[in-house]
Amino acid sequence: MAFTSQRLGAASWWRSLGALAQTALVLLVVSGVSFLFLKLSPGDPVAIMLGSDFSRDSYDQLYRQLGLDQPWIQQYAHWLWRFVQGDWGMSYVSKQDIFEQAVLEALPVTLTLAALSLLVALVVGIPLGVVAAVKRNSWADLLASAVAIGGNAFPSFYLGVVLIWLFSVALGWFPSMGYVSPWDEPLTGLWHLALPALTLGAWYVGLIATVTRSSLLEVLEQPYMAAARARGEPGWRVIWVHGMRNVLMPLVTVIGLQLGGMLRGAVMTEVVFTLPGLGMMITSAVQTREYLVVQAGIMITALLFIAVNLIVDRTYALLDPRLRQR
Repeated sequence: MAFTSQRLGAASWWRSLGALAQTALVLLVVSGVSFLFLKLSPGDPVAIMLGSDFSRDSYDQLYRQLGLDQPWIQQYAHWLWRFVQGDWGMSYVSKQDIFEQAVLEALPVTLTLAALSLLVALVVGIPLGVVAAVKRNSWADLLASAVAIGGNAFPSFYLGVVLIWLFSVALGWFPSMGYVSPWDEPLTGLWHLALPALTLGAWYVGLIATVTRSSLLEVLEQPYMAAARARGEPGWRVIWVHGMRNVLMPLVTVIGLQLGGMLRGAVMTEVVFTLPGLGMMITSAVQTREYLVVQAGIMITALLFIAVNLIVDRTYALLDPRLRQR
């Protein structure tokens, strides 16, 4: 028994080590490819930093000071060494430490927006999917399907503009831009994030409703569902306990795969509503050719993708006890 436990512990240790090595390799590839694309993109950061009037000597001096006269591979190695040590550089526009700007200021905004958007999608999408499956081929099913298709049909940037025009300009119910942290001022913060969260979560409402409906229709035909009804259990318990327990696995898979898309959608949503998150930070940095800021935003986004995948893998073991023994 002790020998078996040691073997299981060693296997778990090697799996963790392999996952860590795979993560490091993915981040290395992402950083290298993004660094190359940034170097190939048009625009001169030195000219932007100096403005419209500068001498050739000042240009050459700043060019050398930034290390842009070095070969690309040397620039990349120098940046990577500083990055892993926590020295992400300074923004020449905001004159602020990039780590502080990206991790302490922009990242919490993006994570808060994504969390609220996911909450909106789950609260609306799951009941829609359940109603559509239970009332199959009825008017409720048609209405739920119409809402799902409508949510998928609107791009986030277009839906955001429509919501601003309707609820901010015409009705004046919500602010059209600006950000207040809901962690500092809950009511005011949620009021400012209501339209952005609805804009970003609308597409996922349709996706979650569709997956819930199709998965629950398969579950309803299983023998254990008929056995639960035969035992006289209430209808709500049959659906929400026995049925949804088996719908959660495909639902979590889809949510995990699409959370990366939610991070991408947050870029346009933050720009439309001028939210100071990662998307707005990267967009502004691209316009001003702040390569270090863009690179930091890309690396944080890659880390978020990896973290989401790891969380989804761990969630499988919680939902299915059979996977805990593997």
